[in-house]
Amino acid sequence: MTVTLALRAAPMLITTMLVAAPVWAQPASEPATGTPSGSAQKAIPHSGKSASARQPGETMQSLVERRIADLHGRLRITPEQGQKWDQFAQMMRDNAKDLDQIYQQRAQKFSSMTAVDNMQSYARIEQERAQNVQRMVPAFQALYDSMSDQQKKTADQLFRSYAENAQHRHHATAR
Repeated sequence: MTVTLALRAAPMLITTMLVAAPVWAQPASEPATGTPSGSAQKAIPHSGKSASARQPGETMQSLVERRIADLHGRLRITPEQGQKWDQFAQMMRDNAKDLDQIYQQRAQKFSSMTAVDNMQSYARIEQERAQNVQRMVPAFQALYDSMSDQQKKTADQLFRSYAENAQHRHHATAR
């Protein structure tokens, strides 16, 4: 049953790793870190830390820009795939902007929240994250369908690695 549950949860974990952040709010006014928008990174072996972890004070938008640059390089997106890639990347940006707004709203109200308010706020974040994943699937599917066999293999390995890293972090915090 555990294996079945893990297999069913893997697609959600994988995609969530592309846009997910800790559920606690961090004010957007804190300084953001990360790679500036539009910078390119060379394809390098996945280390588990590159473009996967949100840094303290970092906005989702900044994190997503790092992930976009990282994925673009690792997947070796071709000019022919540019339009599909741009649609997928824009979806990631839009989702990050939405989450940043929700986190900012949560941060502004956090000190006066009741326990019930806190749970409702957390539920709203999780609901938005789930909806974001659902919106991203068609854009990623179109991109994935345009990939070469080698690109698909790389994507499969990267996403599997993202899911494994998330699972390890989950187990580490559950102890």
